[in-house]
Amino acid sequence: MPVDRMDLDRFDLAILRVLSTEGRISAVELARRIGLSKSPAQARMKRLEEAEIITGYRAILDPIKMGQAHVAFVEVKLSDTREAALQAFNRAVLTVPEVEQCHMMASSFDYLLKVRTADILAYRRVLGEQISSLPYVASTSTYVAMEAVKEVF
Repeated sequence: MPVDRMDLDRFDLAILRVLSTEGRISAVELARRIGLSKSPAQARMKRLEEAEIITGYRAILDPIKMGQAHVAFVEVKLSDTREAALQAFNRAVLTVPEVEQCHMMASSFDYLLKVRTADILAYRRVLGEQISSLPYVASTSTYVAMEAVKEVF
């Protein structure tokens, strides 16, 4: 059963630190690295999974090698910010596969999107055909990333 907040001790934090970069590590190696035996380490992992602190495991893909090197950040201003409009935008933005991240902001704009495409032409098409036509979008401003100095997946 998931909990809202869980107190984490140094072993829990160590498990999370290791798994966040090495999700395929064996239980034996994980236990060795954090200073516990295998059974208690596995029990802690299971507890962290059940508490939904660990929400899953996945492969981390290299978007550049996949032909998706162009990254743009898009400020989105909505024409209406009542709850129904926000929910409509939230639902619709989930359907745009090029949008990697979407954050509601406390700012002079309403949302910040991270959009990944093959190139500027593909980005222009996504902006014009998909992002600009999302519900309640009044305006957008684009910032093109030149280099990723740090990305956490």
